[in-house]
Amino acid sequence: MNTILKSLLLFILLAATGFAEAPPNFAEIKKKAEAGDADAQYNLGMKYLDGKGVPRDYTEAVNLLQSAAMQGDARAQFELGGMYNKGKGVQSSFIYAHVWWNLAAASGHQEAKSRLDYLEQNMSTQSMAEAMKLARELFAKLTKEN
Repeated sequence: MNTILKSLLLFILLAATGFAEAPPNFAEIKKKAEAGDADAQYNLGMKYLDGKGVPRDYTEAVNLLQSAAMQGDARAQFELGGMYNKGKGVQSSFIYAHVWWNLAAASGHQEAKSRLDYLEQNMSTQSMAEAMKLARELFAKLTKEN
């Protein structure tokens, strides 16, 4: 039996026994995202960021990721930091990249911690102070709302 047929049969067997689930379709994810589900907002935002299954749309990615990030999703905070660092869908800003990576790092996101270290080497003392102030304000807002 060829490999493709074996894989197909294995998938059918797993699906029949409940061990494999079909991935949620776009309409389901979008509905959950619109209802405020942070995980769905993150997943849909990443689809728009990467252009997977939808046309690449950095502005839509920023909107969705920011909604998830404001609910405390560290993955979304990390991705927003990258978008501000590179200027994808937003004006490039080391200050805002630092803010979002700082929040993600505070939630334990390891890669955000290493990105912060690198970013800080390229920021002025004044910019770092402004980023830290904004991060503290946003953190207070997030902990108050969540």
